[in-house]
Amino acid sequence: MDFRYLGNSGLKISEITYGNWLTHGSQVENDVATQCVHAALDAGITTFDTADVYANTKAETVLGEALKGQRRASVEIFTKVYWPTGPAGPNDTGLSRKHVMESIDGSLQRLQTDYVDLYQAHRFDTETPLEETMQAFADIVRAGKALYIGVSEWTAEQIRAGVALSKQLGFQLISSQPQYSMLWRVIEDEVVPTSKELGLGQIVWSPIAQGVLSGKYLPGQAPPPGSRATDEKGGADMIKRFMADDVLTRVQALKPVAEQLDLTMAQLAVAWVLQNDNVSAALVGASRPEQVHENVKAAGVRIPAEVMTRIDEVLGDVVERDGALTAKNSPPKRIGS
Repeated sequence: MDFRYLGNSGLKISEITYGNWLTHGSQVENDVATQCVHAALDAGITTFDTADVYANTKAETVLGEALKGQRRASVEIFTKVYWPTGPAGPNDTGLSRKHVMESIDGSLQRLQTDYVDLYQAHRFDTETPLEETMQAFADIVRAGKALYIGVSEWTAEQIRAGVALSKQLGFQLISSQPQYSMLWRVIEDEVVPTSKELGLGQIVWSPIAQGVLSGKYLPGQAPPPGSRATDEKGGADMIKRFMADDVLTRVQALKPVAEQLDLTMAQLAVAWVLQNDNVSAALVGASRPEQVHENVKAAGVRIPAEVMTRIDEVLGDVVERDGALTAKNSPPKRIGS
């Protein structure tokens, strides 16, 4: 496993980071989830990312149980706050001081730890003054409940405003967690340059495009039984934007590119995002331990420049590059409030 600094901080994280969105507490049984976490540890992964909203807090509980007994200083635990949890009452969502302060305590209890290494604003809250949110994060850092603060799916403008306030309050925003893959490159024009300027690193989610870049979905054919595209709990909705035949046809054309590098298509997808020098880590999930062992083989891979160019040529105009889509990922109003 290779390790990278997270932004301009001194924190090193495994460049393959284990994420338990859409799996723990939801798609797979707890014992299998624990096996996947242990497989990640065995493979050299030290960084684990979750969120309070995943499976309505159950994912944090499963991760906390799975990491029990590990030396705390040897792992990095990340979680997030924003989306509705619990009964989704009027203050059970957003980035108000009340919700943030109560949420960090709930996350620490479920994760069975005194602190998280990184606490992330899961979206931008348009209904709470940014000063209120940043003050709450500053207090959490000073209380030792979180070592670092990050954001997820914030626009370049929102990141800039957050960084300015964090500096005034005596802490630093060190990370951004956006969606990023060969097929979804909306952060490249604005978010990445701004993050480089201000010292944030990217922890990218869905580098395999919800599994599409693994090549298992074929144009004109029904999705394989049990795949994410058949998951009515949320997976099918997330993946549908990539399930058009023209996209799937282009993806199939990447197979010889992967073979040239002696990689699977999924490994190629993970290695591709890691070529971006602003990416600190690629988030990968797993529903089986074997998937973890396969994904980590992307660590340390360097794709030649001519192959990166070839990938661009193969995918052509099916790649989404519209930077305005980042803003659309932040709800105009709090969900569930």
